[in-house]
Amino acid sequence: MTIQVADLSLNPAVFLAPLAGITDLPFRNLVQSFGAGLVVSEMVASQEMVQAKPGVREKAELGYGIEATSVQIAGREAHWMAEAARQIEANGARLIDINMGCPAKKVTSASGAGAAGSALMKDLDHALTLIEAVVGAVDLPVTLKTRLGWDDNLLNAPELARRAQEAGVRMITIHGRTRCQFYKGRADWDAIANVSAAVDIPVIANGDITSSTQAADAMAKSCAQGVMVGRGAQGRPWILAQMAHDLFGTPAPEVPRGKAFSDMVAGHYEAMLMFYGKELGLRVARKHLGWYMDVAGTEPGLRRVLLTSKAPAEVLTRLPEALAGETEVAA
Repeated sequence: MTIQVADLSLNPAVFLAPLAGITDLPFRNLVQSFGAGLVVSEMVASQEMVQAKPGVREKAELGYGIEATSVQIAGREAHWMAEAARQIEANGARLIDINMGCPAKKVTSASGAGAAGSALMKDLDHALTLIEAVVGAVDLPVTLKTRLGWDDNLLNAPELARRAQEAGVRMITIHGRTRCQFYKGRADWDAIANVSAAVDIPVIANGDITSSTQAADAMAKSCAQGVMVGRGAQGRPWILAQMAHDLFGTPAPEVPRGKAFSDMVAGHYEAMLMFYGKELGLRVARKHLGWYMDVAGTEPGLRRVLLTSKAPAEVLTRLPEALAGETEVAA
């Protein structure tokens, strides 16, 4: 299935969710190499983005000009949101996403980033001023990612979606939890259907989608046009392409096995070191190596060696041994 967002055709309708500290440029590139209709940058604070002078790495991180990449911004003030949107457009981005779903306390609290993210669901009038400011500042299509509501007593995602559509938002992604749930319990895909019924723009279902079976179930219950996958892609960058094949009949990905699996991981590891530099790259790489070893069922002792090693050559040499198990490689 193709999702049409203004002049952009997003195909297949299986997207990679933004995950702080995880969906960086090396990982997004790897996921896209298997096949994904859209990948989204890690969330950036609008005011910090405008006031800072980003270097080459920071600019690359946002994926300016990369096909099927959306740049996600967050904030509480219309001025900074609009200025960030203009800067993003000027740098060649194709799509802007507004974050109104992040549940982190540092984002939602007034003492943190200024009551942004999912805190905006407590004040839809103010939320709309931000949406209108971003839409009015650029010619790029603007999308929105949010949650079902702040808590069980404020399930206002359908109203926010309707008003966002009226303001010019072209697509909305709903995580099937409230802010106060954070990531506990199960995502309520049925509740997303209330959003789908409220708007004419594409709705994307998000939350607890880690397999093709769950993706199909989420789409059926939510009446959404596509799915967005986050944690399900950790250690399995091919899973989005596999879901797209199972859902929509797109070409099946060549799931890496044996040497191909360890070669893929080695390539991702080296890409992280190159992108971040050795010192930071080693720290960033550990979480991804851990997920790959979860997939492979790596022996605990060898796992510990790879996750604590400060010598890239040692890690690369021992990866084939560490990843030989492949206990969960299949989708």
